[in-house]
Amino acid sequence: MLSLLALMQSRPAWPGSELAERLGVSTRTIRNDIDRLRELGYPVDATRGAAGYYQLGVGAKLPPLLLDDEEAVAVAVGLRTGAGVAGMEESSGRALAKLEQVLPHRLRRQVNAIHTTLSKGPDNTGSNVQDPEVDPGVVTTIAAAIRDEHYLRFEYAVPEGGARLLLVEPYRLVSWQRYWYLVARDELSEWHTYRVDWMDLRMATGRRYKARPMPEDDYMDFVLRDVASTGWKVHARITVFASAEEVLSRIHAAVGIVEPIDDNTCLLITGAESLEVVAVYIGMLGLDFQVTAPPRLVAHLKLIGERYLRAIEQ
Repeated sequence: MLSLLALMQSRPAWPGSELAERLGVSTRTIRNDIDRLRELGYPVDATRGAAGYYQLGVGAKLPPLLLDDEEAVAVAVGLRTGAGVAGMEESSGRALAKLEQVLPHRLRRQVNAIHTTLSKGPDNTGSNVQDPEVDPGVVTTIAAAIRDEHYLRFEYAVPEGGARLLLVEPYRLVSWQRYWYLVARDELSEWHTYRVDWMDLRMATGRRYKARPMPEDDYMDFVLRDVASTGWKVHARITVFASAEEVLSRIHAAVGIVEPIDDNTCLLITGAESLEVVAVYIGMLGLDFQVTAPPRLVAHLKLIGERYLRAIEQ
């Protein structure tokens, strides 16, 4: 009956004959188990006929859910990392406590590994770029390597930049603007950030390294700076004709890094997944600026400028 329930929660509708075949029982057994599920409070709707099927319906209360390993880890991590919604901290904590109480030891270790190796950067909810797909197994494997202090080997493919095979000392996972990043020390003992959705993990090394943490006071600033200059599909260094303090007062922390040049000029290091988003960031400053690279961004700004001029021409 539990196997039947797990199948019915995996997709909306199931013909009785298909359920019977998947579970290796008769259709009569399926009917009997459906009746028992209903007695336990699970709302099961049935459509009769040649094209008939069973479907979990909407009931008056929430029945227990069956989760597979990946689903359980995803829910637990989501509750731990996303419980900061105002007014929902207590209910999130109760749900997490219930889930972790029944998690098998191996899954609890995975959840703890991700939680203890994850940091969260400042959010910027203004972007509507589609989120990249990241395999939960990849995140779990990286978190375990950080926890166990094992070298991590992977192929890193930067869009329009080719691929290279890397061996690093993984240090920390960072969730920022709906993306996952790995902070790690490379073979030259230099710190870098790597987009997890650009990583293709290779066979586990099993080799341990001696952890050399980055100073905590410099940690998040380094991540934001490195991601702004290397972690996007489009990067830009923009000269803004205003003080660094003025620019910082006008941008979100997730937009980029601001470096002063003099009292009236500064450099904005920023990036995004598209030229359009970078152009929006620049336009929202409300300040004079100059862009000389990359050429595609210069061309895009020229196109937008001409379009705006045409819009006001009489």
